[in-house]
Amino acid sequence: MITFLAGGTGTPRLLRGVRQIVFDPEIAVVANTAEDSWISGNHLSPTLDTLMFLFAGILNTRAWQGIRGDTFATHRYLERVGGREVPPIGDRARAFQIARANMLRQGRTISEAARVQGDALGITATILPMTDAAVATSVETGDGIMPVSVYCSEYAGDAGIRRILRSGEEAVATDAVLAALLASDAVIIGPDNPARGILPILACRGVADALEDRFVIAVSPFRDGALEEGCGAAFMRAAGYEPTSSGAYCAYADIVDVFVQDIRDPVEVEGSLRLNTRMWRERDSESLAWDIIAIVRQHAS
Repeated sequence: MITFLAGGTGTPRLLRGVRQIVFDPEIAVVANTAEDSWISGNHLSPTLDTLMFLFAGILNTRAWQGIRGDTFATHRYLERVGGREVPPIGDRARAFQIARANMLRQGRTISEAARVQGDALGITATILPMTDAAVATSVETGDGIMPVSVYCSEYAGDAGIRRILRSGEEAVATDAVLAALLASDAVIIGPDNPARGILPILACRGVADALEDRFVIAVSPFRDGALEEGCGAAFMRAAGYEPTSSGAYCAYADIVDVFVQDIRDPVEVEGSLRLNTRMWRERDSESLAWDIIAIVRQHAS
């Protein structure tokens, strides 16, 4: 089995290619849930939703979020009658979030909700929330404290982040997450923003220990040098890292065995493996997946 750590849209792009090589039952994905929130009374889990929709074959792969062909009648009418949502939520995606919210209100964990909804959608991969604890992320800017969804949607990184704030319960990795990591032939950290998407997973109690003896590959999300000012760069700086591949490597240095950089990246990270990490098209995702799976198989042999 191969386990992926996902905290954005980069890992789903890679998984689109991996699924052409590896059967879904042999794939496990640990999803960042530190940006989960309640919107209009429903439970939004951006990374978990994207993974669910991807493996169910219904993901909108133009936006890499939401359901393909979804409508937004409820969202538009909600605005008309005085409601406000950030980000906009499609009607079928809303139904998915309503169902999960109801399960959480009934006392079920988010892991239980993920299993129920995965079975309902016919998903055979193992998709795991990083923790069953309720963890929330907000950012402090010169304009005050706001949820991540609001900051990235309305500010687009124009306002610098002074602090990244975590609130809620202590994030403890679930037994299922730890079991998946320990049973894996390799753990792959996808090309998501480290500070925003991956470090919350690594911060869950138990994850660092589980990764000590694992073969870990990390793919840098940076392809053209430093990130321009924006949401991603602001998160990296707020976490104390450069918004470059060098910063990503520093974030993962204690756990990574193979660090992958794009062939066009002008930033030099000593010992990194250079591959084409652009995944604009499905065949690009599959090509990168073949390269990475070849590394895993070579290590396992």
